[in-house]
Amino acid sequence: MKKQFHFKRKLTVLLAAVSLAAATGFSAPVQASSLNTYKQDQLQLNVKSAIAIDSQTGQVLYAKDAEKTLPIASMTKLVTVYLTLNAIKNHKLTWDQKVQPTKAIVKVANNPDYSNVPLKMGHSYTIKQLYQATLIESANGAAMLLGQTIAGSQKNFVNLMREQVKKWGINDAQLYTACGLPNGSLGKDAYPGVSKDAENTMSAKDMAIVGQKLLDDFPFVLNTTKIAHLTFKDGNSKTKMANFNWMLKGLSQYDPSLQVDGLKTGTTDAAGACFIGTINHRGGRIITVVMGARHRDGTDPARFEQTKKLMHWLFSKYQPVILQKGLTFKHARTIHVTDGKNLETNVGLKQATTIWNPVDGQAVSASLTKKTINAPIKKGQTVSEFKFKSGNEKLVSLTQPKGMQAQAKALSGNEQINIFVKIWRWLTGVK
Repeated sequence: MKKQFHFKRKLTVLLAAVSLAAATGFSAPVQASSLNTYKQDQLQLNVKSAIAIDSQTGQVLYAKDAEKTLPIASMTKLVTVYLTLNAIKNHKLTWDQKVQPTKAIVKVANNPDYSNVPLKMGHSYTIKQLYQATLIESANGAAMLLGQTIAGSQKNFVNLMREQVKKWGINDAQLYTACGLPNGSLGKDAYPGVSKDAENTMSAKDMAIVGQKLLDDFPFVLNTTKIAHLTFKDGNSKTKMANFNWMLKGLSQYDPSLQVDGLKTGTTDAAGACFIGTINHRGGRIITVVMGARHRDGTDPARFEQTKKLMHWLFSKYQPVILQKGLTFKHARTIHVTDGKNLETNVGLKQATTIWNPVDGQAVSASLTKKTINAPIKKGQTVSEFKFKSGNEKLVSLTQPKGMQAQAKALSGNEQINIFVKIWRWLTGVK
């Protein structure tokens, strides 16, 4: 009799539970970033701020005061270039479209104090010409003319820049010019209502995000940033452009062991010497940012010397490991499936992922952030996230400072069982 009563009580509870279909969820509170000084004590760089990341995953490999907001000078132009390429992608501009500069732009473009390609009143220039001049010669007038063409005015374009970086999660940026010059340098095109001394500012972390987004959405930008020399043709006149990234082959800071192919320098009195670089190493691509390097004069190579030091350190301390799509991990091969026809489903990487494994004698391991999911599930469905470690050390990324993650997908489908099988499993203790 006792067993019969126990069965009836279980059945009553089960039927009551089956009648409930509500589900609740919550989000964990956002944790403060731990990326500001990641491994800073392991490498001494003579710069105010620096960071190194993997361009695909955002894995952070090194950081020195990486969240400190500083002037970015002409590194600004990467945002201008992104918006230009986005406008071309959305058919708002074309590469061969010709445009003419305003008087204010011509004045900036012909100022000998700025790194420049001269533009002339009444002359027409293609978007492609301006794009190349912006990236190679860091031409301020060219960058301004791109912004003018896209938005109708410098102020409107700066507002677009501000909107774009906020979409990327950059909330502490201060932007006033499309080219990176101090606000007052633009004359009548200065952003209204702010000081003439106002300069564009971001953190090294922010600039790494800008570089990551640019390379992710428009990887072909490297076809231009890797050009060491190019001629800018304007009617019968020609301007020989030399890339300010001196780490390119054929320029003074070239290192055969570091095949750097981008991205952009920046220099003002307030910013010092800055450089966001990128390099492909053994199948993995990194982005480095150094800000506030020494700048004695226009021949000072300090920012490149510090970048070389950082890159050589990275390659001695990390080994890029390319994890293929569908790869499974020991101790994280399966996920439990509640009410599934099969109690477990095999899981693997949803897409190929590059992990920079510290050279410390420890193997990279993975664990699942979520170990149970409700049926039904489909083959290929994202069911959890892999979190990575090297030994006991968590690998971290720009967006995941408490542990870098990659999507885990179901390697097979798993149907939901019917109510009768649910009852049987509950009664027999199968979960």
